[in-house]
Amino acid sequence: MRPAEAADVEPIAELRAVVMRPDLERLGRFDEHRVRQRFRDAFSPPHTSVILVDGALAGCAALRPAEEGHGLGSAVLRTVLGRTDADGATVRLNVLRGSAARRLYERHGFTVEAQDPVDVFMVRRPPGTGLPG
Repeated sequence: MRPAEAADVEPIAELRAVVMRPDLERLGRFDEHRVRQRFRDAFSPPHTSVILVDGALAGCAALRPAEEGHGLGSAVLRTVLGRTDADGATVRLNVLRGSAARRLYERHGFTVEAQDPVDVFMVRRPPGTGLPG
């Protein structure tokens, strides 16, 4: 992993469009422009790490402070969540309804906070807080 740079926005937006297309098509929500623009609008290099495998772009992980491949996802989450747990930080994310990624997040302690017709919003509080997910 390496810190993201502003120049990473387009390659990551393209990768996201390719990866998310099957789920978005299943939901009847795929739009060539919107899938890329949604990422561009949310991209924050200071809060994003680029994931490289053998020097090639494999994805990204974004971790913003809360307002109030084969094991690759688990490895990335363990690293990121280790940092947030050390800081005592709550982590929130959203995943498309019906996405297999939801099971990954649940295995790492995320619980459903809310949902809409497209997204499931999940939360994970640091261990030992005594608060429910």
